Amino acid sequence: SLYFILSLWAGLVGTGFSVLIRLELSAPGSVLGDFQLYNLIVTTHGLVMIFFLVMPMMMGGFGNWLVPMMLSLPDMGFPRLNNVSFWVLPVSMGLLFCSAFSEGGFGGGWTLYPPLSSIMGHSGPAMDFLILSLHIGGASSIMASINFYSTWGNMRAGCHQFYRVPLFCTSIGVTSFLLILAMPVLAGALTMLLTDRNFNTS
Repeated sequence: SLYFILSLWAGLVGTGFSVLIRLELSAPGSVLGDFQLYNLIVTTHGLVMIFFLVMPMMMGGFGNWLVPMMLSLPDMGFPRLNNVSFWVLPVSMGLLFCSAFSEGGFGGGWTLYPPLSSIMGHSGPAMDFLILSLHIGGASSIMASINFYSTWGNMRAGCHQFYRVPLFCTSIGVTSFLLILAMPVLAGALTMLLTDRNFNTS
């Protein structure tokens, strides 16, 4: 339920950003009066919608509600890990908004590609806050995915052979496996970007 509350709130924030984007595009010239602000809104809208609406709601919310029920279980495999994986998400979102309010924010697009995300494109701490935010969000995804994958793979009731497991649970298990593979790659790329910005690596 906490996942749903957080993701609904993030969805309202992202929708507000979307309204501002549409407002800017509704007339020729600049309505907001600041092109960096527009780029910041587009970037924050994309990150909020993907990392704080879609992923927590689809995996965290529906997964935590439906997977134990469909597999005839009292709870997920690791309830405390589940708790930690939720409570680091508001911290991650807070860092995202710290990024938006520090020195004009980061306006390089939600894909974070250099050169806009390099020290030449955004020299202030906004990008570093954003990298830290996505690191913490990725750690949350990894913890939740380990929990889902363990629950799906090892905690089925005796009546649930693999071929009798509901397709939703299988989709959560496969998605968890893919997230466990993909999130460390994202973390590695973010770490390389962080060292490129702060320690002059290449």
